[in-house]
Amino acid sequence: MISQASRQCTVELQALPSRIGQVRRIVSAQLRYWNLDCLIEKAALGVTELLTNVHQHAQPDKVCTVEIELMLDRLTVSVHDHDPRLPTVNTSDPLATSGRGLALIEAVSESWGARPQGESGKVVWFTLPAPSSSPLPIPPLPVYGAATSGPFTGTVPFGDTAEAADAVRERAAVRPAVAG
Repeated sequence: MISQASRQCTVELQALPSRIGQVRRIVSAQLRYWNLDCLIEKAALGVTELLTNVHQHAQPDKVCTVEIELMLDRLTVSVHDHDPRLPTVNTSDPLATSGRGLALIEAVSESWGARPQGESGKVVWFTLPAPSSSPLPIPPLPVYGAATSGPFTGTVPFGDTAEAADAVRERAAVRPAVAG
């Protein structure tokens, strides 16, 4: 059973160095919007590596699509391009200045992979564990009433505003009256 709809963001681009920075900012902004700030660094690093691979290796063109999808407790970042050749993890020379992109993705992600897409093209993807969604805290609300001598402060469950107001009223009603 799915308790939350999937959230998805797709960007089409040419994998040129100037565009890679723009996509990093788009991914970062989308993750902030989804309250997944803790995943920004790894997701931005991974998408940079995948787009750099498209820029350096993809043929016949550099056109690709980046997709980020949050489904329950998993963020998946994928890059679709038109080159049917599947990537492999290289064991590069320790002094080499390139060739470690997929090894880096493998190190920071929960899982990753590549699969053919139709007759021409492929999808390279990685996943990151997303924190479980927990209710946002609501600051204490002051409640005045006959049963209390001052404001009642406490936390209320996140949810419908009417639900929250009812919860506060119930808490205030069970507090003993203060003699004055």
